[in-house]
Amino acid sequence: MAEHTSSSITIEAAPADVMAVIADFARYPDWTGEVKEAEVLATDAQGRAEQVRLVMDAGAIKDDQTLGYTWTGEHEVSWTLVKSQMLRSLDGSYLLRPADTGTEVTYRLTVDVKIPMLGMIKRKAEKVIIDRALAGLKKRVESA
Repeated sequence: MAEHTSSSITIEAAPADVMAVIADFARYPDWTGEVKEAEVLATDAQGRAEQVRLVMDAGAIKDDQTLGYTWTGEHEVSWTLVKSQMLRSLDGSYLLRPADTGTEVTYRLTVDVKIPMLGMIKRKAEKVIIDRALAGLKKRVESA
């Protein structure tokens, strides 16, 4: 089983408000930093994204990728890589839990690149991606 990196943050908003921002892929370029373009390619019966194309620019890694999304109830979404130029695999999830001061959001991520990279460097890159995403999500939700 591949190692993953995870981190959590508390956002001062209801879980539904947090998930609404997570599910609004068209707005990702406004708050994620690394996502330059986002296009929903397919949706499920509830209108939630099932496949999303993302154009990423994360410094050393620039990529055009398609992710497949699975929605579990109202508080969890996970994704897996469908295709990519730079990545061998990418699995992640957001898990939302109601908290006293809003919502605790846990982001888990596992990335495997096609180019050779030491495990500790991959974990550090995952940590940077997670921390930036959680900070951007918190700022976006709380400023709405």
